[in-house]
Formats: sequence, structure tokens, C-alpha cells
Amino acid sequence: MATLRQDFTVTAAPAQAWAAVADFTALHEKLVPGFVTACTAEESGNVRFITFANGMQVRERLVTRDDAMRRLVYKTEGGRASHYNAAVEVHEMAGGGSRLVWTVDLLPDELAGPVGQMMGAGVQAMKKALGSG
Repeated sequence: MATLRQDFTVTAAPAQAWAAVADFTALHEKLVPGFVTACTAEESGNVRFITFANGMQVRERLVTRDDAMRRLVYKTEGGRASHYNAAVEVHEMAGGGSRLVWTVDLLPDELAGPVGQMMGAGVQAMKKALGSG
């Protein structure tokens, strides 16, 4: 199983960064505008159908949202990966701002390259939305 991890900082305060991450169906407006161009909520907001700027579409299900730990976990349903589970965590930085840790576990391993490239673009969109750290 491939594990991909992006660990980066933003200037947004933890509460602001978490608000953007935690709003599961406003991904295209608050967290990664431009990278994700559309997000449709399904099943009372527990499922999102997203469209990326490159035209790729995916269905993701919320697994858990822990406000106290500022941790969101989701998985994909259908698509190229036989397994895709991701977690995004928001941590407070001592000098201000936030540290975000985005981890993805996926199968098959061959998807690590393309998914890693998409994650890199996603990180750039998050930094733009939340302030470069």
C-alpha cells in the first residue's frame, strides 16, 4: 500500500484553517478553489461528488470529522483506486499560523505518482486559500 504525505504550513489561524477543512462540501469555495471546480453534496452532506480543474471526477465519503482534534478523514468510492483513505489534520504553530498534515493511503501502488502530483497541486491551492506559510 502506498502512503503519501504532505506536511506544510499556512498563515491562517488554526480555527480559520479548520473551518475550511471541516466544511466537507465547500471544498471548491473555501479550501481548494480553482483546483476543485465543483462539489455537490449527497446523503445529507456525508458524501461529496467533486470535479477537479483537469475534469477528473470522484465521489468521496466522510468517515469522521473530529472538531476537538481538528482531524477530517474521508475515503473515495469507485474510481481507479481499490483503496483510498485520507486524513487532513490542522495543528497550531507556536509562532502563529497552522501546520496541515494530509495523508493518503491507497492501492494499487501504481497510483502513487499521479495521486502525488494531484496532492501537490492541492497543497498549492490550499496555500493560496489559507495563506502561504
